[in-house]
Amino acid sequence: MADVPDNTFLTDVQTLRERAKRSLGDGAVMPSYQGDVNQAIDLLQAVLATELVCVLRYTMHAISVDGLTSSSVAEEFTEHANDERKHMLAAAERIDQLGGVPNFDPEGLASRSATEYGKGGTLVEMVKQNLIAERLVIEHYQELIRFFADHDPTTRIMLEGFLKDEEDHATDMHDLLIAHEGTPFLKD
Repeated sequence: MADVPDNTFLTDVQTLRERAKRSLGDGAVMPSYQGDVNQAIDLLQAVLATELVCVLRYTMHAISVDGLTSSSVAEEFTEHANDERKHMLAAAERIDQLGGVPNFDPEGLASRSATEYGKGGTLVEMVKQNLIAERLVIEHYQELIRFFADHDPTTRIMLEGFLKDEEDHATDMHDLLIAHEGTPFLKD
């Protein structure tokens, strides 16, 4: 007979059932949650604001871009705005799961966001604004992923998904910049 692995780290099912019946007002937040719920909500409020600003910037850029290749670039901006909207909704849902109320209030939105709204401009200026924003968010989300680690795996995994998308967006913006300027912006 094969050795049975030692499962002493697992909580017995009866104990889990008893815990699940207690503190029903806490919703999805279990006593086993290892993070600071209030701090997690505050950090996610900033993620929510950041994603909302990205939706607005990409949407504004999709509408205002012009030139020979404007329709394909506008499509790219629109695709990114849609991705950022999905991130925004996921962050809002996670805040709700943790017992918070997502802050969609436009008052103070810019100060809660890690990224800037942008100013429009030429196609190249808009691509640069988006590339800078994506690079900023990549670094910010890497830090948040390390912060949440195993203390809040649900939030960490969500942010890892966001990070993958943001890296794809940065690559897209970098490729657009090279296509329109002829030299890589990142090599300056």
